[in-house]
Order: sequence, then C-alpha cells, then structure tokens
Amino acid sequence: MNEGFLHYVWKYKIFSNVNFKTTDNEHLTITKPGLHNKNAGPDFLNTHLKIEDQTWIGNVEIHLKSSDWYLHNHEIDVNYDAVILHVVWEHDAAIFMKNNKAIPTLVLKNLVDESVLNNYRKLFFTPTSWIPCSNSITTVDDFTFSNWKERLFFERLERKSDEINILLQQENNNFESVLFQLLAKNFGLKINGDAFLRLAQSVDFSIIKKTSFNEKEFSALLFGQAGFLEEEIEDEYHKELKIEYKYLKHKYNLETIPNSQFSFFRMRPNNFPTIRIAQLVSLFQKHQNLFSKLIDINNLEEFYELFLIEVNPFWKTHYNFESESKSSLKKLTNSFIDLLIINTIIPLKFLYQKSKGEVDEASFLEILENMKSEKNSILSKFSELKIKSKNAFDSQALLELKNNYCAPKRCLECAIGKVVLNKS
Repeated sequence: MNEGFLHYVWKYKIFSNVNFKTTDNEHLTITKPGLHNKNAGPDFLNTHLKIEDQTWIGNVEIHLKSSDWYLHNHEIDVNYDAVILHVVWEHDAAIFMKNNKAIPTLVLKNLVDESVLNNYRKLFFTPTSWIPCSNSITTVDDFTFSNWKERLFFERLERKSDEINILLQQENNNFESVLFQLLAKNFGLKINGDAFLRLAQSVDFSIIKKTSFNEKEFSALLFGQAGFLEEEIEDEYHKELKIEYKYLKHKYNLETIPNSQFSFFRMRPNNFPTIRIAQLVSLFQKHQNLFSKLIDINNLEEFYELFLIEVNPFWKTHYNFESESKSSLKKLTNSFIDLLIINTIIPLKFLYQKSKGEVDEASFLEILENMKSEKNSILSKFSELKIKSKNAFDSQALLELKNNYCAPKRCLECAIGKVVLNKS
C-alpha cells in the first residue's frame, strides 16, 4: 500500500459504499474531493465536505497511518492549519490541531472494493512483468486506448519542444540556428550525436549562413572544425579543403574540435561521420532558407522531396579521405528522414507554432500516421503483448507509455492503468 493509491481512491471516489462515518461516528458527505496538490502542503485543496449538519470548505491530508501526521511534523506547519479532514488507511492515533481539537478522520481500509485492491496489488507488486499490466493491457477498450495514445504523443511532443526551447533561448530565439544544431545532432545519430552538436555549436550561425552559399567553403568549414583536415593526406580534394579551412580558421578565429570525438567503430559506412557531414553540407548548401521551407510543408512526400540531396562527387567514391570505394549516391534514406522529422522537425514546428499561437495538431498526426513505425526492442515487446505499432504515431505513443508511465509505475496516472484497476 502507498499514499499514491489512497490519493487515487479519494480523487476518483473509488469507494465500495457512500455511507461514510468519521472515527468519531459522525456522518460524512463528500461534496467535492478538492484539487489534487502536487506541491508542498496538504494533498487536496478546496475540498467541500459536510460533517453531520455542518458544511466545511478546506484542505484534506492523506496518510497511510494517522500517526504519520506527527511523523511528518504537520502539527507545527502552518500550511496544515486549514485541514478539515484527515484521510487514512489505518487509524492508530488521535490527531489534534493546535487548539487541541481533534481532526475529523476517515478510514479508507473498509471502504475500498476487494477487486480494486486485488487489481492494485497485481499492478504494483508483480516484479517479473515487463510492464505492470502485461496480462491485462489487451482488455482495455479501443476508444480508451486510442484517446490515451493521442495524449501520450502530445506529452512526448511537449517534452521534446521544452528541451528545444532551452536551446532556443540560448540562441536568442533564432529558429534557423537551432534547426542547424538539431539537424546536426540527428545526423550524428546516437553514437555521434553529441559530437555533431558540439560541431554545430563551435561556429556562430552567422558564419554558417555566409559560407553555406559556397559548397567548397562550407565543406572546409565543417570538416575542418571536426578535425578531419588536420592530417597530411595525399589527396587533392583534402588538400584543397585544408587550405580553405586554414584561411577560414584565421578569418573567424575558430577553434578545431579533435576528430577523436567522432566514432567510426562498428558503424555502417553510410553512417560514418564523414558521410553525414558531407550530407549536412549538401542539405544546407541546397536550401538556403531551409527553416521557412520546413515550416510551410505539411506533407510527408514533400519532406522526402526536400531532403533529396546529392553529396559532393568526391564522397560518391569515398567513405573517408584516405581510400577510394565503390561508387554510390549516398542519399538520405526515407527511414533516416523519418527520424529527422520525428526528433527535430515536428518538435521545432510545434514550438514555432506555439510561439505564434496557432498549433495545427491535426497536421502532425497526419504526417506520423502516414509514416512507418519505428523499430526497436520496446516496440517488439509490445508486439509480443499483441499491441501492434502500425505507424510512427503509434510507436511514439508506445515509447512514451513504456518510458514515462510503465517504467516508473505511474499506473494511477495512466488511462490504461485506471481501466485495469477498476475491472471487476
């Protein structure tokens, strides 16, 4: 038993009967359970009660045991002076206010249906389950599940946009600069993401804008900043970029990042940092006003078309500066573009639209519903439980469900958990 469950019972009035009596045998009527307080102070605020014929408006404090009132030193805390009812699972001590008057107490132990208690125990005390409701998640009705997935998706989107907003504030609300940094990070994927972000942040965006008009200058800038032009390599293209970078480095007083921060180990050649930098160069060299174009697009196929780029001819026959390889176009795949849309474009567009007070939620849902589902171990586990991810909207919602509700056992805050808990 924990207090979170008692909060849930009180908040949603999950009682086996409504004939309440206090520990002093006084009749109690709950008119309004009050506002659940997640901050310091009593658990529920502005509660409306009737004890016998007297109406009370005030706060409610909930504990497992009555004696917890003294254990938590509430008797000396002015925040608890307006408590009108003490709700407990077990009454083991009389509790008095500062004026020595006993606080009315309601005991929940015999007011909760046995089936609810059994469901609660199954959810919270089955340690071997991958998720608490593994055995019952498929019994949840489609309407509840569908609405909850939409809520989960937008919670995830809000959190991502909040993280981006921190970066935006650091960049003085320059959306173009933040877009460059976020795309760079995503081009680096998980392994090189942080290194690519450092690369993007190592140069003021005004320099990025100036050099991106010239493919050679821009390539020299990014490869040079990433430390890939430090070595002496017998290749004409490398030498040209090296000379160009030396000039840019002096002109803009730049500091090179050690290329040791970029990993090639156990990576597919198409994901080598050198290839991803070459693609990043091509993307921003092709689209000088990339941010405004992305803001105007609300169609998945148009996103794919926008990211249709070609790398410099050198990179079509190379994966690094040292050795030549079989020729390939090294285009961005749709699955890679999907990751950019999910992790960067939609959260940034969402934040931009919020700043304008005109969020088009339907367009985000439509894009993701037309996108293939992501593939990872979490989604595979859901599939084993007969919960299928049909598209990227589903996969984003299920990832949010697992990571931010199932893993921390926030079942009492989850629409699925609430259905499972109340099943008879």
